[in-house]
Amino acid sequence: MNISKILPIDTKGIVMKTKLLVEQHFHGCYGVDFNKATSEDILDLSYKMRKEGFGAIFPTLVTDTIENIKKQIGVIKNAASKQTSEMARICGIHLEGIFLNPQKKGIHNQFQFLPPTIDNFKLIEDDFIKIVTLAPELAQKDLLEYLHKKGIKIQAGHCMGGDLTNCDGVTHIFNAMSGVTHKQEPSTALSALTDPNIYTEIIADGVHVNDKALKLLFISKPENKIILVSDCLPCTHSNIKQFMFADKPITFDGEKATSSDGTLAGSSKLLPDIIKILAKKNLMKPQYIENPYNYHKLNISGEIEWDENYNMINITK
Repeated sequence: MNISKILPIDTKGIVMKTKLLVEQHFHGCYGVDFNKATSEDILDLSYKMRKEGFGAIFPTLVTDTIENIKKQIGVIKNAASKQTSEMARICGIHLEGIFLNPQKKGIHNQFQFLPPTIDNFKLIEDDFIKIVTLAPELAQKDLLEYLHKKGIKIQAGHCMGGDLTNCDGVTHIFNAMSGVTHKQEPSTALSALTDPNIYTEIIADGVHVNDKALKLLFISKPENKIILVSDCLPCTHSNIKQFMFADKPITFDGEKATSSDGTLAGSSKLLPDIIKILAKKNLMKPQYIENPYNYHKLNISGEIEWDENYNMINITK
């Protein structure tokens, strides 16, 4: 049930209330990189994010060595065990890496990719991994069945395949995947747009996807299957202009964060920034804030009070 409430405009300018925000795909912010952070860094980040209206977060790990992925899973779990009610709850880890298609590698280091098999997953397996982005066309069916039995969400991303039969969702639609096409072979984006059961991440930051593609998504998909994500980087809401990410030097020019060859490394905006961008385009709906709760079966207390332009008026516990 959608608990978003449309209210009469009152003297404070509040026109609606929604649940707190959920971020299921981001690599860091405030100068923090989840592939390098300490538990203290992550606790501080989760405290700041709660002040920005977030109720739940899924720290996302980019492709890395097996050793470092295992180390950082432990770091994130340790932070989760020390959280207070004043912090955005760390609900699990999104593993976006090592099981991707080199043809759609994006910013990831393809030399650290591994075939998506059960044996390779067991190299980094942990009960705190809640989402795995992988290339379904490369994955063995028994791995997909294995992940499902463990309650892990499988998302198609950095991939070429159009068969989403064993997937729960797609990772940042249109970016790093085979696009919309009229050809006979299925594409990832087209399959996601036409399958009403697939949850679909979108980076609506004004950089990753143009307005026509955004409108295509919002027209094609049921409202309850769209998940707003930022895919944001350590430079987000910080003074950082140059940094290392995914083993590459990244430059942030105030609008785009790119490698030396111009590849987008991720976003520089948090979800509240993205929500305002969508509101200005008349594309934002309260349902999009509700959807991650249904996807992950979350129960997080708190509400956000918004004005008619999706500016936050108040955040309640």
